[in-house]
Amino acid sequence: MRMRVADTATEPEIACPISPVVDIVFSRWTTPILWSLHAHGRQRFVELERRITRITPKVLTQRLRQLERDGLVVRTYHPEVPPRVEYEISELGRSLAPLFAHLAEWSIEHLGEVEEARQAYDEA
Repeated sequence: MRMRVADTATEPEIACPISPVVDIVFSRWTTPILWSLHAHGRQRFVELERRITRITPKVLTQRLRQLERDGLVVRTYHPEVPPRVEYEISELGRSLAPLFAHLAEWSIEHLGEVEEARQAYDEA
């Protein structure tokens, strides 16, 4: 069955098949969390909190739970006294590394142009 153009406008995943990925990976705090876990390896909550400034403990907890649910982060509980919990990026999360590398390259090459465009727009 062929879809009409009007039908695609009502289905964002069909109109833009990367929308679900953008929702998962590029929320406000997800990228810094994944970047930190990728760059520094397995970390405890406090270590993540120190590395990602301005994130509240509540938001960090929420994002880590969502990332664990999405399969991008692995949470390991160590039943010792006191209990220890560590987070690390999963294989699925690591598979995003090339995407992040391309975005980092793009930002280096083009953010200056974006800033120039913003200034020109604001001056107009």
